[in-house]
Amino acid sequence: MASQQRQNYRNGEWVGAETTETVQVTNPADGSVVATFPKASPAALNATVEAAVTAQTAWASLPAPDRGAILRDAAHELEQRRDTVAELLTQEEGKALPEATGEVQRAIDILYHYGEKAKSIAGTVKSASGAQTRLRTITEPLGTVGLITPWNYPIAIPAWKAAPALVTGNTVVLKPASEAPTVAHELAACFDRAGMPDGVFNVITGSGADVGGALTAHESVDAISFTGSTAVGQTVGEVARNNGARVQLEMGGKNPAVVMPSANTTEAATIVGEGGFGVTGQACTATSRAIVHQSVYDDFLDALTEYAENIDIGPGLTAEMGPQITATEQEQTLEYIQTGREEGATLTAGGGVPDVDGDGHYVEPTVFSDVTPEMTIAQEEIFGPVIAVIAVESFEEAVTVANDTTYGLSASIITQDLTEANEFIDRVESGVVKVNEKTTGLELHVPFGGTKDSSSETWREQGDAGLEFFTTTKTVYVNY
Repeated sequence: MASQQRQNYRNGEWVGAETTETVQVTNPADGSVVATFPKASPAALNATVEAAVTAQTAWASLPAPDRGAILRDAAHELEQRRDTVAELLTQEEGKALPEATGEVQRAIDILYHYGEKAKSIAGTVKSASGAQTRLRTITEPLGTVGLITPWNYPIAIPAWKAAPALVTGNTVVLKPASEAPTVAHELAACFDRAGMPDGVFNVITGSGADVGGALTAHESVDAISFTGSTAVGQTVGEVARNNGARVQLEMGGKNPAVVMPSANTTEAATIVGEGGFGVTGQACTATSRAIVHQSVYDDFLDALTEYAENIDIGPGLTAEMGPQITATEQEQTLEYIQTGREEGATLTAGGGVPDVDGDGHYVEPTVFSDVTPEMTIAQEEIFGPVIAVIAVESFEEAVTVANDTTYGLSASIITQDLTEANEFIDRVESGVVKVNEKTTGLELHVPFGGTKDSSSETWREQGDAGLEFFTTTKTVYVNY
């Protein structure tokens, strides 16, 4: 695919650069240029927000079912281009093509889901204490919202933020990650072809510090929904709150999978391996700690090592596991691997750069054994294909170790003991808990979010919770 010259999407038009600066998107598998975008100026950001603010009243006045119909039409447009967009996603982000295809399909499903939900967006009718009083609530949009999204799910996350925002009557300014903005612009193109009114959905490209920071601090933005690192998210939250905006933050994770004696170790290794090495480990919900009962530790470790060593690594269009998105991400992962070795963990699989043709940012699927809970690789989010295997002597110790982190996003237990499973569900400090499943993978119709440093712990994403964040409630008393 030849390099493309792209434009930002503002007020229903594709607009070029206000400056000579550009954002260049490269293929992490070989360094080739996928697309070039204009780097937005402060003036461009202001114009984009103003367009969204101007469009909001008319959009909110449109009946919700009509708004939903536009989302469903956009879903259809994206569905027609699914394979093309998936290939583009692989080229700019690096993940394996089947994973990219699944992500695009998820974006399609999200748009259809919230398009249908539009038919039931309403308030409630309540009983009043007065015989002549009619009491009800009305659901109303917040206004104009800013969405700041990461590079690891460059179309699914914009979709699951934008869809509930739009269907509830808000207008949107989306700032996608500069590393992978191309498929977000494809989403904008689908909205455009579906007849989205001018100014309702806008996309602007630029750095997080400049464009993202200005969007967060903009006085006309009523809410900010952010997904990214904990350090950046905490700053975003502070700035937005100080500006009076509602805030939703989804941040990092250090997700555990607990393996108990009743587990089939081969099946457990597959669950952990898929959760830790899928999407090259570049997921906030990726399994990064396997907490394994001593009685099955050796068997599990052998099975996980075999799993890691059999993964096919290479360009995402043809291989099972693709590269990390940038040289910086690759270097950070390799630094964590070196730290693990220096702190006394045993490198059981991987740990280096695989022999793959080209200049891609590859890291071998890596397994560490003899990891203790206080080690850096057991505490800090790595965001690469690295799994730390920790031995424990009891269920009690497993729960303690699982909770021994500043994060609390997703957690799993692999067991055939129902009592263990239920107790783990009750005691683990995590926003998502799974039994005999990988820590990654989310249903779109249920809430998603974390605890502790993984989330703002205020508003959840997806499902009906996704609608709640973007709305406010008006209570109406009518006496006659």
